[in-house]
Amino acid sequence: MRTGYGIDHVSSVPTGVDTDFFTPSGTAARNPQEIVFTGSMDWMPNVDGIGWFCSEVMPTIHRSVPAATLSVVGRTPLPAVLALSSEHRWVTVTGTVPDVRPYLERAAVLVVPLRVGGGTRLKIFEGMAMSRPTVSTTIGAEGLPVHHDDDILIADSAEAFAAAVVRILRSPQEGDAIGARAARRVRAEMGWSRAADGFASICESVVAQARVSRRQTAGA
Repeated sequence: MRTGYGIDHVSSVPTGVDTDFFTPSGTAARNPQEIVFTGSMDWMPNVDGIGWFCSEVMPTIHRSVPAATLSVVGRTPLPAVLALSSEHRWVTVTGTVPDVRPYLERAAVLVVPLRVGGGTRLKIFEGMAMSRPTVSTTIGAEGLPVHHDDDILIADSAEAFAAAVVRILRSPQEGDAIGARAARRVRAEMGWSRAADGFASICESVVAQARVSRRQTAGA
């Protein structure tokens, strides 16, 4: 905004997630070989990403973990997405679901294989809040304050992405540790209350500056 439009006073409100809602129930049985992807399946970047994942990444994963499965969870799947479940026996396309939390909680790993597009990437914060380890491309996690090899794994090539997913599938304990760090971080720094407090602080600062400006104008 400063560079493109010459606006001097710029503030940003951080992305947040409802950490009260996105909390593990503790009752879902974990499937140690299930991979999950969540998102609107009529959005081109999601369609592109999951197509790339199925054609380029999953074959490598299956060489190490032959029983690995993929659940594609999201509304309005396009024909190209629906076709994945008929082309590959290990893919389930759910379409619209009333609640994504059970799918996140039972999965071993959340994947965000986006290669194009923008947005706020709330799916990553939702997965983190559900204590799930996430593997994302750089673009998939673009703009989020996450840290590779700590609260998320970042990989861009098909080989590296597959290796990161296999790493989690083969070591559930490491996946749980990454998920636990992610959950602590998102609750401490990325919840709705934190975002609301940041927005309120910006508003208070703007009001205070306006009052000072009015007093200075009146004094002149």
